[in-house]
Amino acid sequence: MAQTGAPIQLGFLTVLHEASGYLGGYLVTNSWGRPLEFRVSSAVQPNRVQQILYGASLPSYLYGELIGKTLVEKTTTPAALIFTDREAVLDLRSSVDVPIAWLAAGETVPEQSGIVVKTATEIRPALVTSSRFAEDVSKIEAVLEQIGANFDLLEPFSRVREAVTEARKMGATSRG
Repeated sequence: MAQTGAPIQLGFLTVLHEASGYLGGYLVTNSWGRPLEFRVSSAVQPNRVQQILYGASLPSYLYGELIGKTLVEKTTTPAALIFTDREAVLDLRSSVDVPIAWLAAGETVPEQSGIVVKTATEIRPALVTSSRFAEDVSKIEAVLEQIGANFDLLEPFSRVREAVTEARKMGATSRG
């Protein structure tokens, strides 16, 4: 489908767990998937006291409030919609004024996870948004309509993961 109006920009945010801790990568692309801006967080390692105190809410805090919020706020290129491949990033929506859509690839979406915006198809995973932001459903659908059904929403996450790995290697060599 042809795009109308201003060019749309899409965010792709993921969080990786490495030996050094949790770190995030955030890529903003244009509607063709070309990179406009990329950010990587430093590693965050929760201590035992934090693990105990946060309990089951630790991933949401780490992924959404701590890592995700920092990455989005430091990015100068605004996204119309942020996609994530980590369910816990949905909580980022409480901290930013941008709709968040979780690509639930190969996963059964539990009812408490949120609102299923689009069910899974052969080429696209289910898209879920936070149930606390029901008004985001129409915004997400509008963006999906603009980018078209053939846009591979999972592919940018491969690039983000590889870029995070490379950035970490470059950081290690420049310090070494």
